[in-house]
Amino acid sequence: LFYRSIALPTRWAFRLGCARVTIEGAQHVPKSGPFLVLPNHESILDPFFLLSFSPRPLNAMTKSTQFTHGGARWGLERLLAFPVRRYRTDAQAVRVVFRTLQAGKGVCIYPEGERTWDGALQPFRRGTLRLMLEAGVPVIPCGMEGLYDLWPRWADRPRRGAAIVLRFGEPLHFGPFGSRSERDAALPAAGALLRGRILELSGEADRRRSWETEDRRLDELAVFDSETHSTPRR
Repeated sequence: LFYRSIALPTRWAFRLGCARVTIEGAQHVPKSGPFLVLPNHESILDPFFLLSFSPRPLNAMTKSTQFTHGGARWGLERLLAFPVRRYRTDAQAVRVVFRTLQAGKGVCIYPEGERTWDGALQPFRRGTLRLMLEAGVPVIPCGMEGLYDLWPRWADRPRRGAAIVLRFGEPLHFGPFGSRSERDAALPAAGALLRGRILELSGEADRRRSWETEDRRLDELAVFDSETHSTPRR
């Protein structure tokens, strides 16, 4: 009840503070049963945006330092968040993930492990990829676009007027695996597949293609300019 009571005003806050809010692919989120959502992490606002507009409630893995204050802990727990100690193996957080999935619920984990500084997708945590393969549930790749423009990690306050987009991709399915070695052998390909999907869903792949096209155009102009203004031989 608390989760839903927060979601509605948060949606309105995003719609009022942003030039445009677009949600795509909500039909890819399973209507029932367990699932994982793995999004990119552009901004401190990501969890609020994703949890507010997700078709189903999400239990979000959240860094443990956010739970140190009593009031914050109370609110986060009612928003279905649970703590994880970053930069180390946290067996308790992993157990929470599997218990939540076994209960038929959705779990959100940011595979980068932290927010980006420059808006680009960072390397994925190997432990998250292992968990993804071990879980044996539908994996929903998710891309958020525009939140870095709204409130990047290095800024002390949000900006107004950004257009933001939330895209859910088609479910990915992995396993089952006969052994741990078989699972670990599948990690590189699974990680590359997930990364490619998130790059597309977050719009970063399109931006990269645009930059490459512009770079080629500038290179061609530079060559043309050099040939046009070259000094003829006598």
